[in-house]
Amino acid sequence: MISLKMNKVSDNHIIVKNIGFSLLAEGTTIRVKTDGYSMYPFIKPGAIILIEPLKEEPVPVPGEIIAWKRESGFVVHRLIRIVKSGNEIMYITRGDSCSFEDQPVSKEQIAGKVVSIENASGKIKASGDELICKPAYLYNRFLVWISMKFRRLVSFIKIR
Repeated sequence: MISLKMNKVSDNHIIVKNIGFSLLAEGTTIRVKTDGYSMYPFIKPGAIILIEPLKEEPVPVPGEIIAWKRESGFVVHRLIRIVKSGNEIMYITRGDSCSFEDQPVSKEQIAGKVVSIENASGKIKASGDELICKPAYLYNRFLVWISMKFRRLVSFIKIR
């Protein structure tokens, strides 16, 4: 298992992103520190997630959290449905606190699936079947809004 830190967009970020993609393609499980709010409150910024390479079988099922590749790095969102159109199979994901679904991704774009979440102190928050759920999107967006307002208030108080 390799541990990667992916934060700011820079030359180092591009190198780390490419190493992460390569390691997963070679079958290595990686650890990634999260930094966004799209999966809040299930995955909070600063949490460590373990991403396991996607195997041929079993295919991911709705409710699981998958990591898919895009130019800027990994997107870690929950699989909400699988769409079959002729011979093509597309995967639809959505962040737990996002307003809309992501654009469909192909199986080739899926780098792996999240198999464990650790909080910032290293304690395992969820793994296995505990990771599968149906989020309350509106409630989660409200929690993100409250969290951001609170962070702004705290930073305003620290300035004074």
